[in-house]
Amino acid sequence: MTTISDEQLVSYADRVKGKVVVITGGASGIGKQASLLFGKHGAKVVIGDLNKAGADAVVNQIKKAGGDAASVEVNVLNWDQLVDLFEFAITRFGAVDVVVPNAGVNETDKVCDGTVVLKDGRPVQPKLLTLQINLTAVVHTVHLGLYYMKKIRKEGDWKSVVMIGSMASWQGIPLAPQYSASKHAVLGFMRSIEKIVARDNVRVATIHPWFADTNILPFVVKLALAGIPLTPVDRIAAAIFYAATDPDPETNGLPWLLPDEGPVFRVDREQLTLGVYGLMDQRVKRLGTFAENVKLSVLLVRDLIKLFFGKSIVAIVPLLAFAYALRSGLVEWPF
Repeated sequence: MTTISDEQLVSYADRVKGKVVVITGGASGIGKQASLLFGKHGAKVVIGDLNKAGADAVVNQIKKAGGDAASVEVNVLNWDQLVDLFEFAITRFGAVDVVVPNAGVNETDKVCDGTVVLKDGRPVQPKLLTLQINLTAVVHTVHLGLYYMKKIRKEGDWKSVVMIGSMASWQGIPLAPQYSASKHAVLGFMRSIEKIVARDNVRVATIHPWFADTNILPFVVKLALAGIPLTPVDRIAAAIFYAATDPDPETNGLPWLLPDEGPVFRVDREQLTLGVYGLMDQRVKRLGTFAENVKLSVLLVRDLIKLFFGKSIVAIVPLLAFAYALRSGLVEWPF
């Protein structure tokens, strides 16, 4: 892993001047500090939060410091309100450059603990609010963000999406299956879209902090953690800032860890191919090689058939090509 110092976290601050940052859950905690940091360095910040009064207070702080910002009341579970958030950003500031789907909650309802609520003697379907906010809403926000980034952009513009993971992206938390599942999923989601969005010059990243002193941390957990150093909220915000602004394409699609009160660590790409990750990476590469060989074989046989027989039997090319590739040794069965 690569250690990132606090000084490095703002080393690309000049890149955000004039950029439009859309951040959900920016009225408090990590989202508030990230909003203030982006605003401090000249970004135009649009905060979407259910707590409109709190969001307005952050907007006022940014403006008093000489920045520009606005807020929209948004329930991230409401698709139309999410669309309105991005439409507002486009109307107000003319673009969407950085998206931070920060809104999140802790474990809200008990599931998979062996207990159920009964109604007329039958188990009642459990509520999955934590999954809906921490995962579904994140996917919706990123989905819309990528669309609006592409809708209005100048050639060569860089864009970024930074998602909030957790130590629970790597380690399951007892009695918090929804939270752990959602944070595992955010990491997988980020890694799965990396290569696709990179084609459009969009950076993606996930930030994985240890426990931090925010509203998302229940009081009973804070009591249990008494005496244990928490991750500073301003450092988490700075990690979001750095992950969004770092221009190095080699660091795109990587996780950024804050495992304690110490510095930020970047999980480098080669470390995502070790252990179980390495086992799966080998299988994926094997399938990729197989698919590429089949593709080349299809193109070869298709062109030969068109050359000698015309287009009338082109429909059977895939079958002929696959048989040809197997018989010629160009490809092997992947299993």
